[in-house]
Amino acid sequence: MSGAARTATARERLWLKRFAAPLPAGATKLLCFHYAGGSAGVFRHWAARLPSVEVIGVQLPGRADRFLEERHARMDPLVEELIDVLGPSLDQPFACYGSSMGARVAWALAHALRDRELPLPRALFVSASGGPALDDGNWLWEDRDDGLEGYVREMGGTPPSVLAEASLLAALLPVLEADLSVLSTHDFHPDVPLDLPIHAFAGEHDPEAGPEHMQAWRDETTAAFSMEVLPCGHFFDSASEAKVIDSIGRTLDGPPARTRPSAPSEGTGPRPIDEGVAI
Repeated sequence: MSGAARTATARERLWLKRFAAPLPAGATKLLCFHYAGGSAGVFRHWAARLPSVEVIGVQLPGRADRFLEERHARMDPLVEELIDVLGPSLDQPFACYGSSMGARVAWALAHALRDRELPLPRALFVSASGGPALDDGNWLWEDRDDGLEGYVREMGGTPPSVLAEASLLAALLPVLEADLSVLSTHDFHPDVPLDLPIHAFAGEHDPEAGPEHMQAWRDETTAAFSMEVLPCGHFFDSASEAKVIDSIGRTLDGPPARTRPSAPSEGTGPRPIDEGVAI
């Protein structure tokens, strides 16, 4: 599409949250996918650090302003609906960033776009989620004596105010359970890797998705791969998150050399999390 940017539909506004005025048509859109139990609001402050990129937080149903909507519990229907929502704007350059669960959603979306011979992202940015090939069906939140609540408390990152308030925790757990089901039921092993750049960000002290786990993303692309190791754990502190945002900005400030679809053959303390637990 050329000329002025198109006006988003009501459905698009539910899914795609913009945190700044739209940029002119042709600017790269960065689709940001939140972690399990989270919401698009965790990306609200990104737009200020990425003035030449249109930051869009993808809001999955069943949380925040979509709390009353039915949640997705399987990856394939989620991706199908995403493609339907994104369809009208896929002729514009875009990239994807996914944190934890969001990394897998972004990866699955890229494969689905390729399978349908639709435009692909300029790049895929992933963090806090080991390479998909490492999945062995053993998920740390399953078969625990203390249940999902115990896992949430062990992971950290959820605000103490949520953990201390029974009603808030009760509202979070069903959202988290559905999101984790999206991950644990997605048994997808593509024969052909993607043909687009993948940039990984690894927390040096992350026990679940440390550098050795993030390195496995190299096998998911036939194009360029890079990895940046940050001095943090599973959750990015403010300084590490700023480095991630700035690195994405430097990558996307280059010319948008679109990838054609190919057939399948500031502080250092923890940043407050809006809701949920990063998985």
